[in-house]
Amino acid sequence: MTMLAGLAAAVLLWWLVKLFARAKPADVAKILRNIGGGIALAAAGLLAFRGRFDMAFLLGSGGAWLLGWNAIPLPFGLGGGARAARRTSGSISRVRSATIEMELDHDSGSISGTVLAGLFAGRLLDDLSDAELTRLLSACLADDADGARLLEAYLDRRMPGWREHAEPDPDPGRKADSKLGAMSKQEAYEVLGLQAGAGADTVRQAHRSLMKKLHPDQGGSTYLASRVNQAKDVLLDRHR
Repeated sequence: MTMLAGLAAAVLLWWLVKLFARAKPADVAKILRNIGGGIALAAAGLLAFRGRFDMAFLLGSGGAWLLGWNAIPLPFGLGGGARAARRTSGSISRVRSATIEMELDHDSGSISGTVLAGLFAGRLLDDLSDAELTRLLSACLADDADGARLLEAYLDRRMPGWREHAEPDPDPGRKADSKLGAMSKQEAYEVLGLQAGAGADTVRQAHRSLMKKLHPDQGGSTYLASRVNQAKDVLLDRHR
């Protein structure tokens, strides 16, 4: 029985390692939070059964927070409530062009994207090979300047140093002279990862948080940082 239990544990460990190796950082973090939350709730139930209701409440609150049950308040200002709800509702920022939609996970800082039109429409950027990404970038440089900037930001995260081997832009002036396109309020909320109707303080807080991850001085993307700044300006205009 001991050998069988050890073999089962080894198989389970091997399966978990394979699962985590293929998963995105945000997915791994979510799985670990769920596991930790489940363990905390189970321990809280055991403590409550033994009459330790004080410790059970603390562990249960922590487990509920890890699982995203934000309606249950944590003691001593440890989180939950409206503040945790804002983090949950604002966990993903989205920026679109005619060709590409990019997503930024606020917790992990990871960037992912989907091709909306043209070459490889409907495919995830993570699933494209380096050669396919190069073809997509060439197409965006020709027809979608904003899409080219988004794809460059993605390549900077996925393949640092790719610019050293990239072919020079045959028309660099065209991209340099292009300006940011107009942004609607709905797009601005999506860029900052907020729900419609968010207040001015919430907008400023989301802007500060994103700029820490995207500011060029921190190794981020100039274009994405400029879109975050534009989104803040669009939303704060309605509060003036």
